[in-house]
Amino acid sequence: MNKKAIPFSMNKAFTLLELIVVIIIIGVLATLGVTQYGRMVEKARGAEAKAILGDIRYLAYAYRLANGTVLGFAAVNANIGTGVDQIPSACAGTHYFSYGVSPSDPSVTITATRCTAGGKTPQGLAPAGTLVLTSNVTTGVDTWSGSGY
Repeated sequence: MNKKAIPFSMNKAFTLLELIVVIIIIGVLATLGVTQYGRMVEKARGAEAKAILGDIRYLAYAYRLANGTVLGFAAVNANIGTGVDQIPSACAGTHYFSYGVSPSDPSVTITATRCTAGGKTPQGLAPAGTLVLTSNVTTGVDTWSGSGY
C-alpha cells in the first residue's frame, strides 16, 4: 500500500467560498449589533430624561408644600436655566434634552424635548421626540405622554 502524501496546506485549507460566507455572516452580525447599540444608547438617554423629570416633579411638590399652590412654580424654582450647574432650558453640550415647566394649579406639566442639533442626532433610528410628565400635586397622580421614548 503505497499512499501518496498530500501536502499539509492542501489538506487543511479553507476554500474561498467558505471564507466569503464567514465574512458575510460577521458583517450581518456586526450590522445588527451596531443598530441595537444605538437603540440602547437612546433608551439610556430617555431614562436619564425621565429621572430629571422626576426630580423636577419633586421640586414642584416641595414648592406646593411651601406656598400652598404650584402657580408660581417656574424654571428658576426647578433649577432650569443656562448656567453650568443647572438643568438646561435649551440644548447644551452636556445634555441630550432641554427642559421646561408649565404650572396650572393643581397640576404641573414638565417637558423634556430631545435635542437634534450640535451632534446630538438620535441614534439607532430613534426619532427625536418629547417626554411630558403631568403631575397633579394634590392627588399625586402622574401622567406620562410624549413621543419617541
